[in-house]
Amino acid sequence: MTVIISVCLLSLPVALKPNVSWSFLDVVFTAVSAVSVTGLTVVSTPDTFSVTGIFILLFILQFGGIGIMTLGTFVWLVLGKKIGLKERQLIMTDQNQSHLSGLVKLMRQILVIILIIEAIGTIILGTYFLSYFPTWQEAYLQGLFASVSATTNAGFDITGESLIPFAHDYFVQTINIILLTLGAIGFPVLIECKDYILHKKQNNRRFRFTLYTKLTTITFFALMILGTIAILALEVNHFFQDKSWHESFFYAFFQSSSTRNGGLATMDVSDFSEPTLIILCVLMFIGASPSSVGGGVRTTTFAINLLFLFAFARGYKNVRIFKRELHEDDVRKSLVVTVIAVFLCFLATVILTRTESFSLIEILFEVCSAFGTTGLSMGITADLSSIGKIVITLLMFIGRIGILSFIFLINKGDVETNYHYPKERVILG
Repeated sequence: MTVIISVCLLSLPVALKPNVSWSFLDVVFTAVSAVSVTGLTVVSTPDTFSVTGIFILLFILQFGGIGIMTLGTFVWLVLGKKIGLKERQLIMTDQNQSHLSGLVKLMRQILVIILIIEAIGTIILGTYFLSYFPTWQEAYLQGLFASVSATTNAGFDITGESLIPFAHDYFVQTINIILLTLGAIGFPVLIECKDYILHKKQNNRRFRFTLYTKLTTITFFALMILGTIAILALEVNHFFQDKSWHESFFYAFFQSSSTRNGGLATMDVSDFSEPTLIILCVLMFIGASPSSVGGGVRTTTFAINLLFLFAFARGYKNVRIFKRELHEDDVRKSLVVTVIAVFLCFLATVILTRTESFSLIEILFEVCSAFGTTGLSMGITADLSSIGKIVITLLMFIGRIGILSFIFLINKGDVETNYHYPKERVILG
């Protein structure tokens, strides 16, 4: 329904600049890219949309980033509608929660936190952009769009060149990295950090972070740091050969941060060597944290898979971390999510290698970017065939709602049987 509404809004003549026309498939592609906050686009955003169209696009990005159920809950509360069991179940699925209690409060907190972050980002960037743009209206419009796009990890821009004009402006890059991180690290993490600050002010008792927050935060920043180191190491004699140390660091650090779901770039990623592009594909495939604005298999899934492999190699039957034991269902789900995600990306890559005339690394990069709802591209998006655009659109949709939510849409829940067949061992490995 959200995609349909977005298609209708983006098709309005008032949303487009004079004498601009585009095909229905391109409208659908852009709508899904905006709803899934991916950022892949077959048209130039500043050359296609009017100011009204830019605000419509911002509205869609807000829906896609914060979550349909979050904004829907806000509307229900404003209208005085009671949040029933069915609505709570939808919220629970949308936010990857395991219980129904406290969901409305969770939605309210998510909305307030994200809007505050976006408002602060708009003020900082808009004020700073006064030195870049001729009028204050244009400066604050750029600041607003940049703040919302970064916080929702949408990857859209109205500069026409992403953040390449700010490739040597480390202040703009740092603000964008902070906004990207706050959007992708997970709403529960932000809420727990807020609770920690309030708790510390109120009393001196020790505050205990949940296992989810510990696991996803460590994984998130570890991937960011390792990605930066990998890019620096692989490009030291290639792209960074004639760059200063601070240029090299910020190029690597920003791209490592953005590939986790941001989709913004301070350079043409096609300039990287193939080994680096493969690393970026892995980072995009992993994506952001659960219950965030991002896609991919998610950080906790990746972390649980690694912990399971480590435990299995050590001979342990249970997965343990931070003096806690992971539930078997969570371990099983993480493996299912990874296997299905790999299969989907493999299938999409095979299809695109048949229908498109691009190199394998260009296609693989596009597929991982779509599934991870990242939005980075090696410049092939606009030249995709109709079949290619449909495949990428489906990947963006599945990557945004998540594999588990996608499975939830097509199955009828757990099936209990009252009988068992005799067990038998098979040869493995």
